[in-house]
Amino acid sequence: MKRRIYSVVSGLLVMLSTSAFAETTTPPRPNVIFILMDDMGYSDVSCYGATKVSTPNIDRMAAEGMQFTDFHTGASICSPSRAAFLTGAYPQRAGLYMGINPKREAHWFLGLHPDEITIPEQFKKQGYTTAMVGKWHLGMQEPFLYWHQGFDYYYGAPENMGHDKRFYDGKEVIYQNTPLDQLTTLYTERMVKHIEDFKDQPFFIYYAHNYPHTPFKAGPKFRKSSKDGARGDIIQEVDWGIGEILQALEANGILENTLIIFSSDNGPTSAKYSKPYSGTKYVSLEGGHRVPFILYWKGQIQPVVSDIPVIAMDLFPTLSELIGEPLPSDRIFDGVSLAPLFKGEAIARPEGEAFYYYNCENLQAVRVGDWKLHLPRTKAQMPWWSTAAGKAKPIASPELYNLSTDPAEKNNVAAQHPERVSEMMAMADQTREKLGEYMERGSEQRATGTLFPDVPILSNHNTEWAKLSDAEKGPAKTEFKGAHAPKKKKKK
Repeated sequence: MKRRIYSVVSGLLVMLSTSAFAETTTPPRPNVIFILMDDMGYSDVSCYGATKVSTPNIDRMAAEGMQFTDFHTGASICSPSRAAFLTGAYPQRAGLYMGINPKREAHWFLGLHPDEITIPEQFKKQGYTTAMVGKWHLGMQEPFLYWHQGFDYYYGAPENMGHDKRFYDGKEVIYQNTPLDQLTTLYTERMVKHIEDFKDQPFFIYYAHNYPHTPFKAGPKFRKSSKDGARGDIIQEVDWGIGEILQALEANGILENTLIIFSSDNGPTSAKYSKPYSGTKYVSLEGGHRVPFILYWKGQIQPVVSDIPVIAMDLFPTLSELIGEPLPSDRIFDGVSLAPLFKGEAIARPEGEAFYYYNCENLQAVRVGDWKLHLPRTKAQMPWWSTAAGKAKPIASPELYNLSTDPAEKNNVAAQHPERVSEMMAMADQTREKLGEYMERGSEQRATGTLFPDVPILSNHNTEWAKLSDAEKGPAKTEFKGAHAPKKKKKK
């Protein structure tokens, strides 16, 4: 079947009308495997334009499923992005907008609030077995762990390796130092084991690989296998592992009843992997948020490349609808279900609804249709990670870009469209009131998980934390154990 990009108003609905879903109003409840890469950019795999790596298994899923070209994560760094995927809400709304680091005094005691309802909890309500393999990064204190967010099983390295190198099987530490060159093999073997163990029951598996986030090391069979050094090697090894997962599903006769989702938490650390877009992880240019997104369900989704704008927060309502679990009525969700696309129907996102690019607490950009407005911001408002190595700079006045003609955001046309700038600035002001801004809570922000409710929850600026007295920091300071020991001064 010839494949081309379809717009919202043209060929997509015609294309999908032949879908197996088009003839039934109630699709079968699938098993679901959600594969989330770490720091993988838009053009990091073959089907999205990579030329120095070969990813035939990811490419197969794209060729036989829905490949989206306009997918955005909820944040341009790890923790908030993962919160958005799992809760269906902007990270600011879910209270987890900062990067959680067990070695940072201001944040080690924080995490995803236990009252947040996650995707695996939705699956548990429908009798699914749930498992997680890989990186958590939503708080390592006991109240914030995966056990309390709907997972029956856990296996993997839950943190950034630079924060904590331990590797767990359940609650047992099986490696004090995760063997990086064995990581993909370990994960692949456990994924295959889960498939074999769960084949006779409905299951949801969240496979959150730590790669290509650094540090990484390819297994012996894949070293020097790509044309892009060690990073390319580990991406090809990950693709091999996905091939093993597909084979296991086929061997156990459940591939046709398993929806596989493939994406990344945010963009890459190098802009060469986010082409044709500008920017990287840490920033609000397209390269920080726009990443691969593939939905593969053999025999149930017809092949198509779609340019319909979709976002991370769409995953929660999509999966909830597919398994027949209503959305919780006591909270706001920021996504819509993509399931209608499988039946040749349009999704329910209102025309003209904006997408908001937050960076920690700072609202940095607004997108409506093809128009994207970068908002004025000071260095004080921006999280430290975005200003490191000059990745982001303050903006004195609004900058407007048209992504349809200027995807790299190089041609500021704010002066030519003052009315559009004014309209989008007003939208930003309204959203700040609801979801917050630097050092300001919003009216619709839910609580951040914390061990110490009386200790202030601040931004990612250590300068703000440093202003607090020891009494204000309280147990967050006295119980903190994650800092590196100070280096001893060399004797002269």
